[in-house]
Amino acid sequence: MFSRLLTKRILASNNHNSNGHPARRRRNTWLAAGVVAAVVLIPIFSRRAPLAVHVTTVERGPIRSLVSTNGKIEPLENFYFEAHAPIATVVKRLLVKEGDHVRKGQLLVQLDDANIRSQAEHAKSQMTAAQSDQTDISTGGTHEELLTLDALLTKARSERDAAQRSLEAFGRLQQQGAAAPGEVKQAEDRLHRAQADLTLLEQKQKARYSSPEIAKVTAQRSEAQAAYDAAEDALSKSNIRAPFDGIVYSLPVKQGAYVQAGDLLLQQADLTRVQVRLFVDEPDLGHLKPGQKVEVTWDAIPGRIWNGSLSAVPSTVKLSGARHVGEALCVLDNRDLRLLPNVTVGATVVAAEHSGVLTLQRDALRIDDTKPYVYQVVDGHLRRREVEISLQNLTRVEITSGLSDNAVVALTADGSKPLVDGAPVKVVP
Repeated sequence: MFSRLLTKRILASNNHNSNGHPARRRRNTWLAAGVVAAVVLIPIFSRRAPLAVHVTTVERGPIRSLVSTNGKIEPLENFYFEAHAPIATVVKRLLVKEGDHVRKGQLLVQLDDANIRSQAEHAKSQMTAAQSDQTDISTGGTHEELLTLDALLTKARSERDAAQRSLEAFGRLQQQGAAAPGEVKQAEDRLHRAQADLTLLEQKQKARYSSPEIAKVTAQRSEAQAAYDAAEDALSKSNIRAPFDGIVYSLPVKQGAYVQAGDLLLQQADLTRVQVRLFVDEPDLGHLKPGQKVEVTWDAIPGRIWNGSLSAVPSTVKLSGARHVGEALCVLDNRDLRLLPNVTVGATVVAAEHSGVLTLQRDALRIDDTKPYVYQVVDGHLRRREVEISLQNLTRVEITSGLSDNAVVALTADGSKPLVDGAPVKVVP
């Protein structure tokens, strides 16, 4: 009605002011139509439908920053024992089976040690012979050789002394004219020969063996000792005993089986405390610190959580399948022996933890030019609020500035409509 009256007034004015000019009347007619259109559309824009939005509320409580990964259970290094066959032989007796609890000193496996004993006896005889040769070197020879040398020295000294007396006698006779020069010369030659023989025997007594001979005997002694020690070690390992209380968790051989030197015979460990080796992806390594809490789960026992702390953080990165990972270590209490060596477990490292702080559902947070913000619902309208954040995890983020307790924040609008600052909204479940 209002629009019709307004149109009539505009047309009447046109007729009055046009003075009969057709062009001016047409222009005024279009102006009247535009005014009418504006009057009709203004109420439509003023009644724009509010956005139907889903919301969440800022809550005060705890939040944890987590690093989730997987790992493998291992025995602790100082409480782990692995036995290998010392030589190629036959497994004579197995006195335990996998899963048995054993005590320190208990006999676990016996190997056929006949060949080992033979090798030990042979090595012992070689060592005895080498020791004898070394003794001969240190004393200058065998007892018989020493007696013979002593006798020869005594005889040589007597011969030298007799030659010396003969020369002295011929010298006196020559002075008296009773001995010819040739006889004196013969007496001198006899003395020289006797002295040379004595000197040779004395040298034999002092240094009978040359340096190469001494080195050869010393090497033979070392080789014989090494062979004997190896045989004794192999002999001791042919009867395998438990070095501590624990569990036999691997026994890959059977009684009567033939094994090669180095073959694994048995694995034993004290499993009351175990180690989990965590495989942490490279981007998460910067969050790890010694002492951080670790929660371990195993799919075989749903709902059970083992708690520990990081005892070592990665010092290098290695390729594991398609992943670049660092290996961290954590020790767990396993007194009920439920965790088994070599099983794969899930692990969560608590990198940081805050209590009594403001937290918000993470998908309510938006980022614009690296600055985080949210759309808060205030008096039925969206209001953009820049915020400051701290800890965050997969579901929630800590708000340190920009929002207060119980603030209502928009998540999404129905129909995937964009959220706009100032837009009217209605909250839907």
